[in-house]
Amino acid sequence: MTEVESKKTQDSLQDRLAQVVDLLNRHRLVENLTQRQEGGHQNRVENLVHRQNISELQRKLDELHPADIAHILEALPFDDRLAVWQLVKAKHDGDILLEVSDAVRETLLADMDDHEILAAAKDMDADELADLALELPRDVVYELIEGLDAQDRERVRSALSYGEEQVGALMDFEMVTIRDDVSLEVVLRYLRRLKELPGHTDKLFVVDYEGVLTGVLPIKRLLVNDPDKRVAEVMATDPVIFHPDDEATEAAQAFERYDLVSAPVIDAGGKLIGRLTIDEMVDLIREETEAEVLNMAGLREEEDIFASVWKSVRNRWSWLAINLVTAFLASRVIGLFDGSIEKLVALAALMPIVAGIGGNSGNQTITMIVRAMALDQVVTSNTARLIRKELGVALINGLVWGGVIGGVAYWLYDNFALGLVMTAAMTLNLLLAAIMGVLIPMTLLKMGRDPALGASVMITAVTDSSGFFIFLGLATIFLM
Repeated sequence: MTEVESKKTQDSLQDRLAQVVDLLNRHRLVENLTQRQEGGHQNRVENLVHRQNISELQRKLDELHPADIAHILEALPFDDRLAVWQLVKAKHDGDILLEVSDAVRETLLADMDDHEILAAAKDMDADELADLALELPRDVVYELIEGLDAQDRERVRSALSYGEEQVGALMDFEMVTIRDDVSLEVVLRYLRRLKELPGHTDKLFVVDYEGVLTGVLPIKRLLVNDPDKRVAEVMATDPVIFHPDDEATEAAQAFERYDLVSAPVIDAGGKLIGRLTIDEMVDLIREETEAEVLNMAGLREEEDIFASVWKSVRNRWSWLAINLVTAFLASRVIGLFDGSIEKLVALAALMPIVAGIGGNSGNQTITMIVRAMALDQVVTSNTARLIRKELGVALINGLVWGGVIGGVAYWLYDNFALGLVMTAAMTLNLLLAAIMGVLIPMTLLKMGRDPALGASVMITAVTDSSGFFIFLGLATIFLM
């Protein structure tokens, strides 16, 4: 039974969160009640109840896996988060810091002194330490690195030399290497002498005497083959390999495509320098997905849901400022047709429908294009074909749903021409939304920017202004 399995209960993660919150509320309530009491026993009662509640809460935390505690900390307001953090056993601090989001990790580290940070990080592997190094105080990082042996010190420096988006920043240095000239029996005896295998070990890495990778020996081949066979006879000589400067997202896609659990990382000379594991790839995919969602909404960075008002404002203001400008432009478009709206008040009631449907359709197109880009299914050479396809979808949707809303407009206002204008305006706006839904992410990609960056904000701005202009323009031409 694994560590994770031994800590599992029948309770869901939400149930565990609810239990912790309930204990915190009970503790807060009892404290308030005891403070109102009068008499000489007040302090003793308060201290006794305080200890009981703290003990119960600590017992609950001790039952949880560090990953579960990390989730709970992310879901708690700032004060409660720090209260729970103080009750976590020191031996779990490092694991929790690695599991929580960047924004929450910042608040936890701010509550720790240098001594506590050193204690939490001292048992971390080189790759884990490299993950946290940029967020730790410089003095602490220096002391941690100085306390490592020469090999681990070089590993940390190597990992830090690569960007966050590169394989070298994610590789693990803990792995099992063997020679190809030994028998499987010798390999089995060697493995039995190890205290434990590195996590996610599904294969052993075969290297020569200079450390050059020559193949991999899957564990399943080791177990099912004759122990007298040589490693060279049963090893795989064409494994999926990566280089430290490869794109991490491409590596993640390869893990999904080839159902990998681990894979070797080699340098330019073919020397084995590390490995990638499935846990890092899953974390990367989750982070990329979250970043994509945030970028589409125009958020600059991951945000702690319970962050201060000012910090949240700073994270959101830039694209809101852009949206304000575009909203003002949309209002000026409406202002151009004041006379038309005064003559036919129904236009004011119907024009938000045209703009809203266009924005939703454009967001659907952008979502599909950005997803396809993330999966490397789209390149700039496919732009024309994608536009034609999305135009076809938009045309059908525009005629069908534009016809529906046009019929509704005719029924409400007994104006056949108004219904036709409504249908035409919606169709034209959907066609424009389709074009922009493809062009916006493709243009961002060509500029070397994240295709999702502010895409939702930009498409909404375009469809709002164009929707108002098209609808009111057609109404002015055909109805006035």
